[in-house]
Amino acid sequence: MEALVHVVHAVLAGMWLGGVAFTTLVVSPALKEMKWSVAERMSVRSVIGRHYARVGTVNLVLLAGFAVLDGVFGGIEVVLYVEYVLIVVLFGLTAAHGAYFGRRLRELAAAEREARDQAEARERAGRRRALQRVSFGVSMANLAVSAAVAVLAAGW
Repeated sequence: MEALVHVVHAVLAGMWLGGVAFTTLVVSPALKEMKWSVAERMSVRSVIGRHYARVGTVNLVLLAGFAVLDGVFGGIEVVLYVEYVLIVVLFGLTAAHGAYFGRRLRELAAAEREARDQAEARERAGRRRALQRVSFGVSMANLAVSAAVAVLAAGW
């Protein structure tokens, strides 16, 4: 049973990392290449995000559960405590990204499209781009923490 729990724990960590890597390194760049308006790209990204959130949330909850079970069956070591902390960080990064950044970027893109004049549109576009840079940083942090969790899950 201990070996099975460990394997499932490691597989779930790999699945999580794969999903984060795919959305960050494939989906986001592909959407940037589309010849749609910013508002359309943000809308499509939002739909993808909502659908991925359903799968990703289940994956992350199962990962956390199996990490705990792995500790119960295999003995909790310092490495597992580090992984537990990183999983909590992942929950925070993921929640912040989905609950704040996605919604706010979509709102800013719509506001940019509805601007009364060019100056207002430029100002809103500047705010959107600044928030996109922060969002990208959060995505990169999520990717780095996800990779660390996968390494810890597989090799501790």
